[in-house]
Amino acid sequence: MRQTRHITFILIEEFSHLAFSCAVEPLRIANLVSEEKLYDWALVSEEGARAVCSNEVVTLVHGGLETLPKTDQLFVLSGIHMRNHVTRPLLATLRRERARGTPIGALCSGAWLLAEAGFLDGMQAAIHWEYHDAFMEAFPEVNLVRSVFVADEKHITASGGTATADLMLHLIERDHGKELAIAVADQMVYNAVRNATAKQRVSLQSRNGMRNAHLARAIQIMQNCIEAPVSPSQIAEDLGISTRQLERLFGKYLNTSPKKYFMELRLERAQKLLLQTEASVTEVAMACGFENPGHFSRVFRSSFGVTPHAQKNKID
Repeated sequence: MRQTRHITFILIEEFSHLAFSCAVEPLRIANLVSEEKLYDWALVSEEGARAVCSNEVVTLVHGGLETLPKTDQLFVLSGIHMRNHVTRPLLATLRRERARGTPIGALCSGAWLLAEAGFLDGMQAAIHWEYHDAFMEAFPEVNLVRSVFVADEKHITASGGTATADLMLHLIERDHGKELAIAVADQMVYNAVRNATAKQRVSLQSRNGMRNAHLARAIQIMQNCIEAPVSPSQIAEDLGISTRQLERLFGKYLNTSPKKYFMELRLERAQKLLLQTEASVTEVAMACGFENPGHFSRVFRSSFGVTPHAQKNKID
């Protein structure tokens, strides 16, 4: 019988119900599939009796901050308007638990709360894309990344939604092996599990609020010419701006460069084609603008940690 791992979730008012379900359900299913109690969990809120999520569903909790149980992993789970819920008791609890040596992580917008507590300085962190601009302005000392989750820092962070499931499956694999993680994903009918290097992708309208027409048009150009990529200088020329202006736009709004963003776009398209079609690796490479399959294999492995052939074989 393997030892039970205890996980505590601090539910912040207006927390994301989607992220909450994606956090707890993989743990429940891991217990079900393994027929062992590999995980148990406790729910805590500042109020101490319940927490209300952003869709107004009321969740009963096991206790308040003052009765936080001894735990192997503590997660702060928040959602919308998280800045309104940064309270002295919450920050005091987080700092007390850190002093005790409790591993602390954050889900959805929870990275904001850890940053407010001063936990993330000099570290990589992930947060829901909607808060990227404000987060970078408020916490310039934190290395914010567009990854769906960050699991190799002292404080684990996930960007919310189904990214929380990706993180939990990663932790299950770390604790109990790949076979169990795959079995849990199968039970969830979740066949597109992402690793930590995957980037958050949303519509341009949602990501940038269409605050800059040049940026939106630049990304549209990239999406339209994945099979025959053009250079950032050519994109800038098409937009009637300088290459330097284009670079500044990508740095300001997306925290990356045009060249890197375009490469990520092409590689993510390649990953989807490998997972979802019968196309060969060479055909996928050509469809994503890579004339040299060897070069494609190298950059794909650098980004995703596996070769294109290995990625394709995951579904065979």
